[in-house]
Amino acid sequence: MIVLKSIRADKITLAIQNYITEQIGKDFIDPPTFNLGACYDDSSNVSPLIFVLSSGSDPIADFRKFAEEIDMTSRIEMVSLGQGQAPKAEKAIERARMTGGWCLLQNCHLSISWMPKLESIIENLSESNNPDFRIWLTSMPSPHFPVSVLQTSIKMTMEPPTGLRSNLLRTYGNLDNKQLNDCAKPREYKMLMFAFSFFHAIVQDRRKFGPIGWNIPYAFTFEDFDVCRKQLKAFLDEYEHIPYKVLNFLGSEVNYGGRVTDDKDIRLIKSILERFVQPSVLDVGFNYSDSGTY
Repeated sequence: MIVLKSIRADKITLAIQNYITEQIGKDFIDPPTFNLGACYDDSSNVSPLIFVLSSGSDPIADFRKFAEEIDMTSRIEMVSLGQGQAPKAEKAIERARMTGGWCLLQNCHLSISWMPKLESIIENLSESNNPDFRIWLTSMPSPHFPVSVLQTSIKMTMEPPTGLRSNLLRTYGNLDNKQLNDCAKPREYKMLMFAFSFFHAIVQDRRKFGPIGWNIPYAFTFEDFDVCRKQLKAFLDEYEHIPYKVLNFLGSEVNYGGRVTDDKDIRLIKSILERFVQPSVLDVGFNYSDSGTY
């Protein structure tokens, strides 16, 4: 019954997407990749920027990358809220306000008792502060989050992308030409990085199939892929021969596998990665599926 409902829902979704594409264009069914720079341009030194968290999303990598792009990395203070962190957060905000830095307060939903104080601090911010000053917040949806802060803030959500194409676009949207070419074996690096990117999209997209995809849903994030990418670069730079077994072990049992708890899911993720990270990937004309269409 679950399978039949899933197939029926997919057919209805596809029919709706085809109709929208025919009537007003494909751009209206393909969500744009996340653009943190555009959100920042809409903000000011009195309006916080809030990442509304969801399962499987982690905005910190995007935040760090954007800070590096505009040369703010050395002027960031980060505080993970929780028990006893409120005084530290208040001092961090004050220092950032005086110096024109950024203050990132993570997991506001874990510090409910301090939310009224945060609301008061933000209400008393003045445009006379340093124009570079920003308050960044991350929080899961919570009924205790101050409404006035939400009303005056720039709100962003980073839902995990749906579909292989959207997932690959998100992955490559986080990379630049320097990262793509920064390796002693650029051809092998690019081809194997695409393999890891495709694998990342596969394991994330399997969640929509419920127990048919994974016995237990897992919140894989871009950080899992990024660790695999950095390890791939390190091994290609250091060794003459590509250690496929090591890359498979680290990817499926450590980086991604560290989240996997079900024994059948462990077998599954190992089998999937072995299909993507293998010597044949480097062959001209290699296809990841029998049809060659994906």
